[in-house]
Amino acid sequence: MKRAAMIILLLAMATVLSAQQQGTQNPPAAQPGAGQSGTAQPSAPAPQGKHPPQAKTQPEFDAYKTVAAIADPAAFEKATDDFATKFPDSELRVVLYRNGMHLYQSANNGDKMLEMGRNVLKLDPDDPEALVGVAEVLAERTRDTDLDKDQRLDEAMKNAQRAVETVDTDIVAPAETPKERIDAYKGFLRSTAYSIMGTLALNKDKYADAENYLRKSIDAYPSQPDPVAVLRLAVALDKQEKYSEALKVANQAVALNQENTHAGTAARQERDRLMKLTNSGTPAPAPKPPAGDAQNQAPPKN
Repeated sequence: MKRAAMIILLLAMATVLSAQQQGTQNPPAAQPGAGQSGTAQPSAPAPQGKHPPQAKTQPEFDAYKTVAAIADPAAFEKATDDFATKFPDSELRVVLYRNGMHLYQSANNGDKMLEMGRNVLKLDPDDPEALVGVAEVLAERTRDTDLDKDQRLDEAMKNAQRAVETVDTDIVAPAETPKERIDAYKGFLRSTAYSIMGTLALNKDKYADAENYLRKSIDAYPSQPDPVAVLRLAVALDKQEKYSEALKVANQAVALNQENTHAGTAARQERDRLMKLTNSGTPAPAPKPPAGDAQNQAPPKN
């Protein structure tokens, strides 16, 4: 619950950043500010040539504001597609498709979240939010019966790895954004990317790799670790017969996951199994880690 609250906070930050980024625009007809007061705001230093998306004309910027105000995901998607058709070279297409991804994430619509995230990556292959969002949906919602299972999981791993590489260079914030807020946002994205990699490794029975990735996930955002990542770390340690260490982590997972949830039940089962195992020395089959739900774990939302 605590991490979910932080996700909402970070999503709010993503929305503010997008709105403020538009305030840096200087279209020929006007210089609208972040608060739409008509006063341009200074932009943040552009990392490695990256700059906030800019409107080229006043009509483009006005059309963007109209779309950005839509709250319904389906209506937002249609309006965004219309905007992209009318302004095919607009840099603001990335912002709108990213916000659409967040809207569908909030609506727990993984298929549409995936579609919108891929639209972002068509325009900006290094966008860390879209990389994480697409990777998470693929990792959490791919089933053994899917004909393209291997392709989807390979895409998830590549996207998560790329997100870790681009999170420090491709998050562009206005100059007035507090550094600690940006750092927290980057830490959350990095934590989620490592959690995805850990989940993928765990599902392939690569337990040492899973342990490594999941520890990095927890270390990347130690103030509010992902409860499911902690549980999966306990399972990865269990599978390597590191029972005492696994029990310590399982106790943390129990504390982080509410009892009346799927992850909470699995955490308690894992803890109880390890308690019996460390006391008796008798091995028992380790439970399969929970599949999870991308919509309850992904960042950046809108």
